[in-house]
Amino acid sequence: MGQFVWSKFFIINIGIAVLFYFIGIFSVIKYLDFYSNHGEEIAVPNLVGKKSSEAKMKLEELGLSYEILDSIYDPDLPNGIVKQQMIEPTALSKVKVKANRIIGLRLSKKTDLTEMPNLVFKHVDFARGIIENRGFFSKIEYKPTKEANGSVLEQLYNGKSVAPGKLIPIGSEIKLIVGKNEVGVLTSLPNVVGMNYQDALNLLNTNGLTSISTICNDCQTMQDTLSAVVFGQSPEYVPEKTIERAQQIVILINAGANQIEEPVE
Repeated sequence: MGQFVWSKFFIINIGIAVLFYFIGIFSVIKYLDFYSNHGEEIAVPNLVGKKSSEAKMKLEELGLSYEILDSIYDPDLPNGIVKQQMIEPTALSKVKVKANRIIGLRLSKKTDLTEMPNLVFKHVDFARGIIENRGFFSKIEYKPTKEANGSVLEQLYNGKSVAPGKLIPIGSEIKLIVGKNEVGVLTSLPNVVGMNYQDALNLLNTNGLTSISTICNDCQTMQDTLSAVVFGQSPEYVPEKTIERAQQIVILINAGANQIEEPVE
């Protein structure tokens, strides 16, 4: 046995086996170095303040990848400006990365949305507090009413009624129509029959009469309504007649006609 171990044949085979072992180890190390870009380092640029397109181009030039993580609301910046980056620039962190490393980006967005609350029948002061906490601005418009004094009757966005839960940009103006109890407060009832519809509205509003309903015959467009002529009103005009400012006024108009008909009581 001892002679075989120290024989030339055995020693040659052992040498060949050891050689193949080291060649294999060396090959694996080289492959891992190549696969993992061992020894290759790339400085991460500072992308904050750049447009997303510029940041993408810069990273691709360096052999790096990017991923948009989310957006951050900033009304002072246009959409798509880099606000934060993950990983920090090498100038700050002193850390370099390998090729194809993903750099996370958080971009600016000029508008942020939040839900419209339900303010109807809430007291105006309470409603304004809710509006401001949501990041909206409020505008108050009073409407004569016999009930719900000081309470919100309607909530408007861009002149239209807005339902609770609807997403609206932060910073928007919400108009609150608030009831104002004017029972017993009297004003003169003007005669608007024969007047242009818009002029009639202005006259009624001047007298503090803002609770107005309109019935229009043959009105197809808004222009038809605005150019229509009033042919009846309810309550009917009587000289020196006074009514409560909260009372409902009904205006009858006819598109494209200037005819006077019996007013509707």
